[in-house]
Amino acid sequence: MSKSKGYERLIFPLDLPTYEEAERYVELLNGHVGVFKVGLELFVKSGQEILETIKKKTNAEIFLDLKFLDIPATVGRATKVADDLGVKFLTVHCDPCLKKAAENATKGTKILGVTVLTSASAEDLKTMGMSPELCDPKNLVMHRAKMAKGYGADGIVCSGEEVQDIRREFGPDFLTIVPGIRPTWSVVKGDDQSRITTPAQAISRGADYIVVGRPIRDAKNPAEAADRVAEEIEKAL
Repeated sequence: MSKSKGYERLIFPLDLPTYEEAERYVELLNGHVGVFKVGLELFVKSGQEILETIKKKTNAEIFLDLKFLDIPATVGRATKVADDLGVKFLTVHCDPCLKKAAENATKGTKILGVTVLTSASAEDLKTMGMSPELCDPKNLVMHRAKMAKGYGADGIVCSGEEVQDIRREFGPDFLTIVPGIRPTWSVVKGDDQSRITTPAQAISRGADYIVVGRPIRDAKNPAEAADRVAEEIEKAL
């Protein structure tokens, strides 16, 4: 997948508690990031209003990160609604319901399978009751990526530690979105991400898009920080 400008591969998560704060970052980062990600907290608070704001005020794509997990019929219907909203990406857990989501995304929404959250450690997976071989996050990611591919997903969300293996195993057309990105110049106190990589590492390993939140959001100049990440992306291409 080729992108001419680094910022087009950069996803900024609007992980903010109010519509007003989210709108401010949409305005600050317009033209500096290619995709705005709307997650559970903001969507529960602001719903379609924030999606319409992104559409009206920017040319950026929308990533609706709601991580659907329910019976297949319910996920299928919810996917149709999201598809009608015109979002670019939608996340669904790697579960049989993913098949119904892929079947119902008929208007261009890309369905992404959620493999293993970047906050999850091997000990967390053991506590969740995973079999010993799948307590290795990389093994579980590969297992779930195969599931996602089989169910018809367009790609997956995974950490930068697995993206190279995903690219090698599933080819260039299977999308990879990598969160848990930390530029070398950023320091995040109390970080809850346990599997992180730099922008250059993720892109050079084959990531199509990277998600960068706190290093941009908490910078004195968020737009400048986003530009620094975009430059690092371009150098890695």
